[in-house]
Amino acid sequence: MKIDRLLSIVILLLKKNRVQAKELADLYEVSIRTIYRDIEAISMAGIPVVTYQGANGGIGLMEGYRLDRSMLTDNDVKDIVMGLQSLSSTLGSPNVSRLLHKFESIIPESGKERFSVRTTQFIVDHSGWGNQAAQEGKLKKVKEAMSQARTVAFTYRNAEGAITERNVEPHTLVLKGQQWFVYAYCPDREQFRLFKLSRMSDPVVTETVFARRDLSYEVLPWNEGRMEASRAVQPFTLQFNRNSRHLAEDWFGVEALTEQEEGIYTVSVPFPEDAWAYGFILSLGPDVVVKEPAHLRDKIHKMALSIASNYEEVRESS
Repeated sequence: MKIDRLLSIVILLLKKNRVQAKELADLYEVSIRTIYRDIEAISMAGIPVVTYQGANGGIGLMEGYRLDRSMLTDNDVKDIVMGLQSLSSTLGSPNVSRLLHKFESIIPESGKERFSVRTTQFIVDHSGWGNQAAQEGKLKKVKEAMSQARTVAFTYRNAEGAITERNVEPHTLVLKGQQWFVYAYCPDREQFRLFKLSRMSDPVVTETVFARRDLSYEVLPWNEGRMEASRAVQPFTLQFNRNSRHLAEDWFGVEALTEQEEGIYTVSVPFPEDAWAYGFILSLGPDVVVKEPAHLRDKIHKMALSIASNYEEVRESS
């Protein structure tokens, strides 16, 4: 947007004595003529922009000019850059990358090393492991539909395996627990629904335009545990040994472990008892045992026997 570019130019001129018009044009990917129009607009807003002629000429602000304290501080820029770095790893958007570069460019040379240290002390990378091309493609389609206020059609498979064709009005993308969700109004159900991106296939942006509906983000389903409201939660006690202790530390934190005896540890955590919980417990491997509740221990035992039986059948038939 033009206003973003104008603000960015002003901040850049505050940090540098003078800048070449071509440098600004390259930075913002516009023509030199557009840059001069921007400079004229900035001047009309009352900010004293000066142009210097000659080999060392360029564009700058009148010497001694400063904006008031409402402008961004170095700490503000640092926090914005760290937030943009997180968004860049998550969305992979070229617009985010360009904006990140713009903010980094306004740091004066004398402070670049210190700024680099401060912005690399915390790195938030939400991107998954391995090939994310399929997910990135679906994200792109949903973002396109939202930006154009058009419905998106897709095939959806729910957790029970039921397959339905959906055509919804996407309002919000949600990253929760390292999983992407689409919060969308479903005309067929006449209500908002939450769709897991990984369960969507073949998304298509349609020609149907919709009017965005008012949302109160304080009462949306991913806030305050509402995503789990329909799933009964109860305490599970899991037992780990030396070989699996690192798994307990990775998932629950070192402070969650209670040592029962030499090399034996337990963790008590609340879980919704459903297929996801069964799969999670089994994924921890043979060195983890359910202690409580007893019915869950029996359930996992039966599932483990069934898995072993399946492998035995494959082994005998091969």
